[in-house]
Amino acid sequence: MSQDAAAAANRLRLALDMFATGEALARQRMRRLHPEWTASEIDEQIAAWLRERPGAENGDGEGRPVEWTSRVK
Repeated sequence: MSQDAAAAANRLRLALDMFATGEALARQRMRRLHPEWTASEIDEQIAAWLRERPGAENGDGEGRPVEWTSRVK
């Protein structure tokens, strides 16, 4: 594996680890704020948060949304 590929793989691992940590923190916060919620209810809330979190309605990228097909040639 080249150094560039190894660096890219390391960045991806780091990004996935940060995502997992963020999700775990969100779950912990929900448990603290809503101790009456079941694990299933927390799962539903996490899924909703991932789909509709404020500030990422059109994805996480900056700029104006474009259709994916417009970039494929």
